[in-house]
Amino acid sequence: MKELVWKMWKDDKGEDIAEYALMLAVILVVVIGAVRLIGTNASNIFNSASDQLTTP
Repeated sequence: MKELVWKMWKDDKGEDIAEYALMLAVILVVVIGAVRLIGTNASNIFNSASDQLTTP
């Protein structure tokens, strides 16, 4: 059992995949947050512009 744990400790083949998955998760969280923030602000700006264009 001790040898198996030591062998798994020294084996670093799966670390790259875990690091990429973590980076992808962080990037997705940032992009989703930015899109939600920009989307709400852009919607408010377009609604304001639309109201000003339709008001005589």
